[in-house]
Amino acid sequence: MERKNNGTEGRLPTLAPLANPYVPFQLECPPQYEPRKALVRGTMFPGLDLPFMGMVNQQEQPVTPKTELQTLAFMIQELALYLDTHPNDMEALELYRKYQQIYHKGMMEFNEERPLKHGLPAKGERYRWLDDPWPWEYAANKEG
Repeated sequence: MERKNNGTEGRLPTLAPLANPYVPFQLECPPQYEPRKALVRGTMFPGLDLPFMGMVNQQEQPVTPKTELQTLAFMIQELALYLDTHPNDMEALELYRKYQQIYHKGMMEFNEERPLKHGLPAKGERYRWLDDPWPWEYAANKEG
């Protein structure tokens, strides 16, 4: 039995999205969280910090070389996304460059101790990628 649609019933296409996201448009030079708070909040821009049901992450990351690298990588990604829509913001571009330099210097220093990514071992060095501890082994990686 087929029902006729006289315009009073809505129909969804077969692959209709369940929700339509909305992200507020940012103005140039928006306020920013300091890097460690940005990592915990999930954005470096307070204007985009829209906690689900008012729940706010108040936890703090321990200050270790790994969390510092994680924070820098997060800030670099946040700035890259911002610069995609605001390519003329020279202040953000300079901050992006600064974080990139600090991150690469930190990665070089950290990789001497234990590689964070696959890479080319130095001549005469053994393959160390599988050496313990793994990054997710919290107790073994906790620095005291």
